[in-house]
Amino acid sequence: NCRLILAGGTAEDDPEGWQILKQVKEEAKGDSDIHIPNLPPDSFFEINALQRGADIVIQKSLKEGFGLTVTEALWKARPVIGGNAGGIVLQIKDGESGFLVDSIEEAVDKIEYLLENPSYAREMGEAGRKVVKDKFLITRHLKNYLRLIGELCS
Repeated sequence: NCRLILAGGTAEDDPEGWQILKQVKEEAKGDSDIHIPNLPPDSFFEINALQRGADIVIQKSLKEGFGLTVTEALWKARPVIGGNAGGIVLQIKDGESGFLVDSIEEAVDKIEYLLENPSYAREMGEAGRKVVKDKFLITRHLKNYLRLIGELCS
């Protein structure tokens, strides 16, 4: 029993994205297991709820800055399958907190693996939460600043 929810929009500066989204919607028409909600750009509560309800979060970008989607999903202890590109590689420890993939086929393999191994997926999700705690929360930055101030004052 698996459902795919494609949530989020396309970037304003990505004309190809709109065409691809239209094509995907057409291909998915009539499939009750594929949902493509029409969410406005400020759908933070909806995205939060979808991520919390997900078994896996996928961010298969070809180009990406430091997208918060990955960090948010990791913080929610969800394993993330991300494109091996841009800022995604700074957030996912491949094979530990998620998987970095280069192709759609590789993403499919990793999705199947995580769905067939839910205990491993949970461990991976917890490892992802720890990555965010150790690397990206403001408390980590605050500790670094306090340590630096302490060193400068001594």
